[in-house]
Amino acid sequence: MGRSQNEEKLAVEAGYWPLYRFDPRLKEEGKNPSPWIPRATGNFKEFLMGEVRYSSLTRTFPEAAEKLFEKAEKDMKDRFETYKKLAAG
Repeated sequence: MGRSQNEEKLAVEAGYWPLYRFDPRLKEEGKNPSPWIPRATGNFKEFLMGEVRYSSLTRTFPEAAEKLFEKAEKDMKDRFETYKKLAAG
């Protein structure tokens, strides 16, 4: 539990967990109240391999794990683009 903040930071940097803010005061100013903060600068697969639930999958089902990791990364990138469009207004 002592490393949870660091893990959260790694998840945000890898794009696994999107980071955004919501400030209703911005709407009153005519601005987007939910500015999205793109931070996906880290390595997605490296983050996954740091998680026991994913790294154990590579030992048990290596071929399936690789396909699942590729799909997860594609899904993350699709989500990333969707959030970017939504934040643009």
